[in-house]
Amino acid sequence: MDLILLAELAIIFALGAYVQTVTGFGLGMIIMGAVTMFDLLPIAFTSVVISLMTFFNGAFAIKGNSKALDKKLVAITAAGLIPGIALGLFILDYLSAEMSNILQLLLGVAIIIGASTTLLKPEPLKVVSSHWTFLIAGKVAGLLAGLFSVAGPPLVYQFYRQPLDIKTIRLCLILIFLVSSLLRTAMVGAQGGLEVSMFTFAACTVPIIFVATWLGKNCPPPLSPINMRRFAISLLIVLGTSLVIKAAAAYI
Repeated sequence: MDLILLAELAIIFALGAYVQTVTGFGLGMIIMGAVTMFDLLPIAFTSVVISLMTFFNGAFAIKGNSKALDKKLVAITAAGLIPGIALGLFILDYLSAEMSNILQLLLGVAIIIGASTTLLKPEPLKVVSSHWTFLIAGKVAGLLAGLFSVAGPPLVYQFYRQPLDIKTIRLCLILIFLVSSLLRTAMVGAQGGLEVSMFTFAACTVPIIFVATWLGKNCPPPLSPINMRRFAISLLIVLGTSLVIKAAAAYI
């Protein structure tokens, strides 16, 4: 890889990790969207790298904050991830061989829908939702995680409408993404889809992830939480729309 490509990837990875640490979502969608939009890396390769990066980001972000987690809700949601990830990987394997443009189109649509759901402002619930709703959210998130390592949209919507402390919501999301990354990596490995280059590449991102996550924890932006979310959502919608236009242009 040339230095310009490495610099571009470093900026994208740092932005994704920083935004996820501050808001609880965005790493997978930002990195996958930007990398795919500019044809920097293949989708299947990037998905594995994102899974490994999510693990590092989650471990750094949760360290010292585990008491704020709702471990029961995390466990129930994580249980729903397994079948969804397996199905998503099956679809990815089928599409990535011959239908890269369709895959890009699906990714763009997923990012737009995911960003749009965070704009929805349902009436905050008075009590925590039933466990089966978290299980279903986990299954849908698993499908997106299997396809693109983008588990965020259904989980963000599910958790942000709960009557929980914002710190608890953010950390629960980060931990679920961490679990999702472990499950996806294990399943890809069982399929024989892991390569040494993926681990080497992901290992090289660790310093970037560490610094960006540390900055997110200790130096949040001079924006209110709602404005930070608006920034992340706007960025995602631009990325998603660009991917849809790019994929559609291939058929014109």
